[in-house]
Amino acid sequence: MLFRHINKAASTQTGVAASLCVTSYMLHHGSANYSRSFTSNVSKGASSNLLQYAIKKYPHNILRRNVHIVSKKDPVKRFTFFRWYNEHLETNPIKTKMITGAVLWGLGDIVAQVVPKFFEEKKEELNERGKSSQSVLSAYDFSRTGRAVFFGCIIHAPLAHVHYNFLESLTIRCGVTGLGITAFKTVVEQFVYWSWFSNSLYHGAMGAMQGHSPTQIYDRIADVLWDTQKAQWVFWIPVQLLNFRFVPVCHQLNVVLLTSVVWTALLSAWYPPSDETKEKEIDN
Repeated sequence: MLFRHINKAASTQTGVAASLCVTSYMLHHGSANYSRSFTSNVSKGASSNLLQYAIKKYPHNILRRNVHIVSKKDPVKRFTFFRWYNEHLETNPIKTKMITGAVLWGLGDIVAQVVPKFFEEKKEELNERGKSSQSVLSAYDFSRTGRAVFFGCIIHAPLAHVHYNFLESLTIRCGVTGLGITAFKTVVEQFVYWSWFSNSLYHGAMGAMQGHSPTQIYDRIADVLWDTQKAQWVFWIPVQLLNFRFVPVCHQLNVVLLTSVVWTALLSAWYPPSDETKEKEIDN
């Protein structure tokens, strides 16, 4: 809204210059939200020159990471779904990420259940057509997918939203600049607190939703956490290095959620609920 008033009140170049200056000031001093978005109808030459000036003034990529200028040639304008999604992401970020998390975590569990069983059955019953797909469907655990959807929507997405905004705030407060931003965020996320917390939360929440006792949940986390962490570092460090380097803060969780389809499938395959249930029955 502020940028709209500036552009209406001033000439084209003055309006854009004022918008860039106000945005730069807010980002530099850490006020308001960290992701900035505004639209300008100025000529290509004027907007390009002003943007280049602002980028030179802030070489540590504050503008590149946080300012998104939408022009007539922007693919967001051409592709309706992305424009619709971005509008919802700006107006209702947590709700949008919760719905996205539910869909993608559920999809990850579906992949983890269907693909391995399909190929196993296909291998065992090469001569019996149709039986493979039927047995896969009959053995499908819908409650397991429901747990994955619940975790992705209600637990993981809101906490991850807070995590990425906190990580951005911490980076700015520590005065990290340039390529150090990517390294700083990756190290803090993977080795300081988030990966340990999120993996423990996943195993704990899944155990709780299956009715395990606190002792059983603790034992389960103690048994699998270190192996999960090692897999996490191999899988997620390369992903997050690219994510933190090239993706704006408001979309970083979306990258993680999309990639989590593979990660969720791996977690579900490595630590399936059926194995946990067997352990519980043995303990009882």
